[in-house]
Amino acid sequence: MLGDDEALETVMEVGSLLPTPTVVDRRVKLKTGVEDLVNLPNLISMSRLISGPFLGWMIRSSNPTFFHNCLIALYLIAPPTFISLRFLQAPYGKHRRPGWGPTMSPPLAWFLMESPTLWLTLLLFPSGRHSSNPKALLLITPFLFHYFHRTCLYPLRLHRNTASSKSSAGGFPVSVAAMAFGFNLLNAYLQGRWVSEYKDYESDGWFWWRFMGGLAVFVYGMGVNIWSDSVLVGLKKEGGGYKVPKGGWFELVSCPNYYGEIVEWGGWAVMTWSWAGLGFFLYTCANLVPRARANHRWYLEKFGEDYPKGRKAVIPFLY
Repeated sequence: MLGDDEALETVMEVGSLLPTPTVVDRRVKLKTGVEDLVNLPNLISMSRLISGPFLGWMIRSSNPTFFHNCLIALYLIAPPTFISLRFLQAPYGKHRRPGWGPTMSPPLAWFLMESPTLWLTLLLFPSGRHSSNPKALLLITPFLFHYFHRTCLYPLRLHRNTASSKSSAGGFPVSVAAMAFGFNLLNAYLQGRWVSEYKDYESDGWFWWRFMGGLAVFVYGMGVNIWSDSVLVGLKKEGGGYKVPKGGWFELVSCPNYYGEIVEWGGWAVMTWSWAGLGFFLYTCANLVPRARANHRWYLEKFGEDYPKGRKAVIPFLY
């Protein structure tokens, strides 16, 4: 296993081997009142300049103090997130509205803002003292599996179905994507570092019971989440504006996709049996429960008497 300094040198050496972009005629379109053209190679070069030392520092910072400070930050941002989203919804999807700066393609936004959960986790994991422990490798697999779907497969499906529909989707605010990117940096560090470095696998006699029970909950929640997303993306593909989703879990709640994701990370909290896993679950609730409530009210206002009155917002039969 590499030491901290050796891991940093390895990252810097790999980074120095990456070819410098030479294509200068590609552009990323950011939609404002007019379309601005941004040079993609310059963005890549700038991101490499900024992220190289930052990533090396994060990989080298395996001391408990830094980890604990990040963990405290995760718990501290949950309450203001919950309170603010009770009154002001992030301006994408049903709640899209102007005034939030430049926008970008929703599939590209999802790919970029969720990507740290993959690349940062994979960079951090080999530097952990449990990186070769089969239990650690098994434990991190559901986390990576979820985010491979969310980062790669979901944006591709969203792009394909949006492109084939007659109505174009609105832009995703770059500011919102940047905030989500920052959260995913924090969360990927916490979850990846806990699993690969700080969790005590030797003295945890309940590991397999917690893992199997949590995994069952996780898989169930992920199944609900993926199925619900597929239904919603399919409705977008049909075009003609928003429709009332029907069938399956949509008969019980307005946002089964959010319900499924909340259940998923509840299962993750059980699997990891950690403050990091619990903090992620609580933040997920703080983020998704208010948005589900806002979506539910949006459906009721838009469809009126045509919308099923018995549906709850996110938790079947309760809320």
